[in-house]
Amino acid sequence: MRTDDFADTEAPTSATAAPAVDAPDVDAVRAVLDGRWAQARAAVRGLADEPLFRPVYGLDREQYRDHVWRQAQQLAAHGHIRVGFPEAHGGQGDVGSWVTMFETLAFTDLSLLVKAGVQWGLFGGAIQHLGTERHHRRYLDDVIALRLPGCFAMTETGHGSDVQALRTTATFDPATDEFVVHTPDAEARKDYIGNAARDGRLAVVFAQLVTGGENRGVHALLVPIRDADGAALPGVTIGDCGEKAGLQGVDNGRLTFDHVRIPRDNLLDRYAQVAADGTYTSSIENPNRRFFTMLGTLVQGRVSIAGAAGSATKTALTIAVRYAERRRQFNVPGTDDEVTLLDYRAHQRRLLPALATTYALHFAQATLVERLHAVLGGEDTRAQRELESRAAGLKAVATWHATATIQECREACGGAGYMAENRLPQLKADTDVFTTFEGDNTVLMQLVAKELLTDYREQFGNLDFSGTVRFVSEQVVETVVERTAARSLIQRLVDAVPGRDEDADLLDRGYQLKLLEFREKHMLDGAARRLRAASGSRGSASGSEGRAAFEAFNNVQDHLLAAARAHVDRVILEAFVAAIDDCADADVAALLDQVCHVHALSTIEANRAWFLEHDRLTPARSKAITATVNELCTSLRPHARLLVDAFGIPEPFLDAAILR
Repeated sequence: MRTDDFADTEAPTSATAAPAVDAPDVDAVRAVLDGRWAQARAAVRGLADEPLFRPVYGLDREQYRDHVWRQAQQLAAHGHIRVGFPEAHGGQGDVGSWVTMFETLAFTDLSLLVKAGVQWGLFGGAIQHLGTERHHRRYLDDVIALRLPGCFAMTETGHGSDVQALRTTATFDPATDEFVVHTPDAEARKDYIGNAARDGRLAVVFAQLVTGGENRGVHALLVPIRDADGAALPGVTIGDCGEKAGLQGVDNGRLTFDHVRIPRDNLLDRYAQVAADGTYTSSIENPNRRFFTMLGTLVQGRVSIAGAAGSATKTALTIAVRYAERRRQFNVPGTDDEVTLLDYRAHQRRLLPALATTYALHFAQATLVERLHAVLGGEDTRAQRELESRAAGLKAVATWHATATIQECREACGGAGYMAENRLPQLKADTDVFTTFEGDNTVLMQLVAKELLTDYREQFGNLDFSGTVRFVSEQVVETVVERTAARSLIQRLVDAVPGRDEDADLLDRGYQLKLLEFREKHMLDGAARRLRAASGSRGSASGSEGRAAFEAFNNVQDHLLAAARAHVDRVILEAFVAAIDDCADADVAALLDQVCHVHALSTIEANRAWFLEHDRLTPARSKAITATVNELCTSLRPHARLLVDAFGIPEPFLDAAILR
């Protein structure tokens, strides 16, 4: 690093001064954050009045599991979780309320959150969305009331992300009108299954469905695993995954099946049916489309995890910011006054950009939940695919942000941040797995990239190699044109930017959007060009077009993942901009506008090497961005406490010793 790298970052001539803003009422900011489903958030916050839902420390594994089980029973007794289930079962069919409730529940114990997610989101959700009315009548009331605890048995020891390659089988026997569920080898063991080790009695098992000697692909079936006394049923072997890095209150286990017989009615057959003679029928003829349609109904799990990661991040930031406002370190020279941590530029830089991005992710999450509420269960396949892509990308970025921010908050609190009584170590341990469950983040970002270019996994088997590449490059153009035409507010801001980047104010929202749009489009165009170029050398040593196509895609995988991240960054900023535009309170909008500047410019700053490489920033302007972020952090410093208080985390849920 050159010695003059930071020489002019304090006040370069091209830096933009951050305007001062008045502090709005904290309740007004909270109302904007709470949004459409404020009532769902309030219902969960009300649990803070009950000691059972407050943080606990020092329990061993079995004590902790008992504690979480009692919490889950109490949660079921309140009836809040019914809201997402059909009206016939006491609910409202309100997916938005359920996901918002789940997101807010992450302010409590994250083991309870995951236990609830397994029972009502995954297990209950699979029965609701993959089953038919007879399954609903037979099971849902008991699932909702927690009289029937269950599991979601998808992942296997040998296969996680590649669900289509699962090895568990469910073979139909027409002589007995039963399916025979079997684990053929150790790699096919169901692994890491929540609720399996101790509490689950029924499992939704994903297996290769075999009828008439033909494999019909992965389907979901209901397989009993324990009797009413908790003993494993014949043919079912249950193991305990044991100690984990976090989430010790969740009883993750392993399941194997030795020719376990279940009735034909136990097939969750909304999308595919098996008759008594073994005849297989489905309204979706294409096997790939059928598979992705089945999994698509479970997209709310990823949406829920993205929101939960946001809530955990908010908890960590609230603790770290409030501690930084009271903790003092070193005197101002010539005085006896010690300086609070948050008055140091370095400390502001550690926490305030992360806080700003947490706000940005909050509004992106709210937009995603609105879309989920509108799209889930509908017939618009294009909208469903867009929802799945958006959920995958936001889940990945939100959980990565949680991991990084919670660690930063832990360090920002020094030794106190390492103490269990201050919650940060538990938040760190419990959220770490969020980056790999409900989909490994890298795989999810690959899904985003493939959706941006094509639905690669589905189209790959139906197009020859040159056709695949052509389809990819055409989709790049379609994607960019369509998304710009649909966003009048964003386009209006972008169109107002001066022609020369050097003429634009760094606090010009259109300029910020334009930079992120350019980065996304350039990366997509570049990936398409590389795939197109690969078509010219497809026949060399590959041996087949299928192999050549895989190699071509594999060779640009890093490029595609970068393009996917650029896409999600753009989507997040646009959601924040739209939320500010919708804000009726001028003081709240002004404060959020500053927060948005910090998020946007710190995102650009983090990627300034790319912008420099592609001639969208000069070295002087790059330094000016850093200086402007510094000024914005100084401007936001007086509002830091208000911004975290606006999250509305009840004090009993925080319960960190350093805040008392």
